[in-house]
Amino acid sequence: MQAMSISRYGGPEVFEQVELDEPVPGPGEVSITVSHASVGLIDTLIRKGMLAGNPAVPQPPFVPGIEVAGVVRAVGAGVDRVRVGEEVATLTLPGFGGYAEVTLAPADLVVPLGGTGVDRAQAVAGFANAATAYLSLTRAITMPASARVLVHGALGGLASVYPGVARLLGAARVVGTVRRESQIDGAMAYGFDVVSTVDRLSEGAFDVIVDPVGGDLRTRSLDLLAPMGRLLAVGSAGSETGAPIDSNRLWLANLGVVGFNVGGFLGLDSSPARAAAEAIVPLFVDGAIRLPVTTLPFDQAAEAHRRMDEHQVLGRLVLRR
Repeated sequence: MQAMSISRYGGPEVFEQVELDEPVPGPGEVSITVSHASVGLIDTLIRKGMLAGNPAVPQPPFVPGIEVAGVVRAVGAGVDRVRVGEEVATLTLPGFGGYAEVTLAPADLVVPLGGTGVDRAQAVAGFANAATAYLSLTRAITMPASARVLVHGALGGLASVYPGVARLLGAARVVGTVRRESQIDGAMAYGFDVVSTVDRLSEGAFDVIVDPVGGDLRTRSLDLLAPMGRLLAVGSAGSETGAPIDSNRLWLANLGVVGFNVGGFLGLDSSPARAAAEAIVPLFVDGAIRLPVTTLPFDQAAEAHRRMDEHQVLGRLVLRR
């Protein structure tokens, strides 16, 4: 089978098309004939070598991609929730491998698309992030009723689905922040009540702050938490190193900072993925979440990564076969 592989760490030019053996599903797995694969921030961080020391991240050469859509090609022993020929999307691929003609996925992390009316591009663009948002607000923390929620990096793929998911769970108000005023209108399209730059944020205290950015913004955000407020660290797009936090400050103010990495969470136990999928798919069916998607041919993976590096992508970028 054909695949787009990263030969070494570096810029987009490290991609090369290679011929690999077709993977065979083991117990509890399915193989998928891939039609769509999302291009995410995590793919670019790995390609650059920024996560080279993480034992859960493969080393070059390897095939990136953690979210795909397509058709079930074969099922392993013990799999009975999906059938060969069924149209599906994945929530995540713990072993990566999405930029290929065929990939493997744990059956628990596969979402059937038949009968939903959700097209594959939307599914691969949003299902994984929406499930991440749902699990972060229900498993990592308990979001209080009528919560006020602040989401940093509102134009990002993960941040953009939080308004729909947070309202599903009872949030009263969802506010977003962006880096520049010119980005406000674009972020408002995702359903935020208000979007502003951080320095012009005029809202009061928040019960939940979602931070996929990190760096100094994370520590500054503690000033925006209400008593018993919780800050969810769900990424570090703006910094390679974590910001130090004074734990006594958390103790005295009854605040919490909780990290949530969906790959690590579902890697230990994939069963929560089913409830998350059942909760978030209706958001795509009824249009509560609708993402702008740009598609490129699979063999243009390098071009897709160039656009990601140069921040030329609005919404999600998806490779299509």
